[in-house]
Amino acid sequence: MTYTLSNDLLTVSIQDAGAQLCSVRSAGGTEYLWQADPAVWGRHAPLLFPLIGRLQDSQYTLDGRAWSISTHGFARDAQFQVSEQGPTTLSFQLEDSEETRRVYPFSFVLTVTYTLEGSRLTKAHRVENRSAVPMLYELGGHDGFRTPLEPGETMADYAVTISGVVELRPYGMDSRCMLTIGEARFPLEGGRIPLCPRAFGLDTIVLDLEGERRAALVDRSGRERVVVECPDFPYLGLWTADKPFDTGYFCIEPWSALPDAVFVGRGLEDKAGIRRLEPGGVHVLTYTTTFQ
Repeated sequence: MTYTLSNDLLTVSIQDAGAQLCSVRSAGGTEYLWQADPAVWGRHAPLLFPLIGRLQDSQYTLDGRAWSISTHGFARDAQFQVSEQGPTTLSFQLEDSEETRRVYPFSFVLTVTYTLEGSRLTKAHRVENRSAVPMLYELGGHDGFRTPLEPGETMADYAVTISGVVELRPYGMDSRCMLTIGEARFPLEGGRIPLCPRAFGLDTIVLDLEGERRAALVDRSGRERVVVECPDFPYLGLWTADKPFDTGYFCIEPWSALPDAVFVGRGLEDKAGIRRLEPGGVHVLTYTTTFQ
């Protein structure tokens, strides 16, 4: 089922399947969110939990045991329940189940709350550990935005800028898409990152975020059309599918941790940025997107 938040500036639609944002439309009719064309990329803005990215052999180890889990974890395909609903706020909740515990042995409650204020949409993720042991997890966004946004433009007219970044210093990536220590440096013209990760020899541009932790999708004039502010997320992924044509979308992805890498162990506790939540503890991770 799809739920809606609206005000004078935006109408926002969210699915209870995956608690996934599926539309952000301006009062003037501009659709900002990718509309999940299955021939290109069949998702809008999936939630990444309890892991980000793919694992070596689709497995991690914990307490000496190997666990198999799908790429990006299970939350993006899970059925959430609405726990709060108002004209400008919606909350969705997911609890562990027998099915989740077969791939991730923790008891948890994940609550995702969307709040619309003017042209800003805030997404807060509340993670509660109901296990008797410390819980290890990763969490991230994977929001895809339409590029271009207006008639007469092309995808090449758009770029991403990151506050304070004038030289791109991404992590490397091997043939399995496992991260490697990044050594390449790419000077940016006007701070603009082209919407083509393959131009840098990468499937996904993965970056450490420092300072303001603010990324923007900008048009050819430099106007910011979408701004993502993510102070709780120390890493950023930038991605679009590798196709022989312009895909028409680009993902700006705040991440709490890095995907699997050749420079970490196979244990869940070894993952770069993995979060540890004590029994009964709660973490809240939030990012805000402004549409202009």
